[in-house]
Amino acid sequence: MLPGGVTTRLCCRWRSVRQPWIRQSRPPPPPPETPLPRGSSQLTKATAFTIGCCGASFLGAAVWQYERMRREARAIISQRWTWEPKRGGLRQQLNTWWHSIPEGNRVAYGLIAANAVVFLLWRVPRMEPIMLRYFVSHPASKPLCLPMFLSTFSHHSFFHLAANMVVLNSFAPTAVALLGREQFLAMYVSGGVVSSLASYLHKVATHRAAMSLGASGAILAVVGALCVQYPDAQLSIIFLPFFTFSAAAALKGVLAFDTAGMLFHWHLLDHAAHLGGTLFGVGYVLYGHEIWKRREPILNTWHQLREGWGRR
Repeated sequence: MLPGGVTTRLCCRWRSVRQPWIRQSRPPPPPPETPLPRGSSQLTKATAFTIGCCGASFLGAAVWQYERMRREARAIISQRWTWEPKRGGLRQQLNTWWHSIPEGNRVAYGLIAANAVVFLLWRVPRMEPIMLRYFVSHPASKPLCLPMFLSTFSHHSFFHLAANMVVLNSFAPTAVALLGREQFLAMYVSGGVVSSLASYLHKVATHRAAMSLGASGAILAVVGALCVQYPDAQLSIIFLPFFTFSAAAALKGVLAFDTAGMLFHWHLLDHAAHLGGTLFGVGYVLYGHEIWKRREPILNTWHQLREGWGRR
């Protein structure tokens, strides 16, 4: 088991072939076929968006962490270490209950809630054009870039949502304990966008027009990072608790499975997105955290800007 305990299930990012939706009674009509882009302009734009999104995520995380540490320091000085009690019995009880939950679980619940809200939006008929436009990724879609991010919170079938959220809830608390809330969320968002870029590149290279959605690229970035950090941890499948295997073996299995899926053109899952997310997580825990450790110049610049604004 990973520190704190973890049980995992398969997480997946669905691909659509002819029928883009999984397990529903009355599926919406599939959008018209869109030709794949020719040339490199679309992929260049998607790559630039990925780099910008990753940079903005970690920059925002560094500033967010700075502001949190600043508030905590002021709380120590004023001898107010904890939050202010809310007026009213119910609000105070809810506030006390929420802060009694470990931080890693709170982060996981927040992400699960965001995915659940998007899932519910799929159930609103009037929202269908917006969901098809912004919450499904495809290299020929317009807009091109925003769906690379939004599709990582998008699930159309309950089974798809449930499977991914079980895995997220299993791994996220350990990852938050390892990286901290801000760095974890930056890695999670970046892993999701990188997985979308990997999906785009593979679709254009293989001339396969398929749409994708799902959080598994981001989740597998977390899984890949933890499997490298804790290679000897024992994992198990939720319905087969007696069958355990090491995190290192799990990582090798995931990489082999998704590589085979790409080579043999298996269509049910977006194996390129899975592979992209997993490799991003592996690379980040091996090398990316060194960049995070060197964020002090950014924090100093932000501090100077903040102090300058305060004097005005």
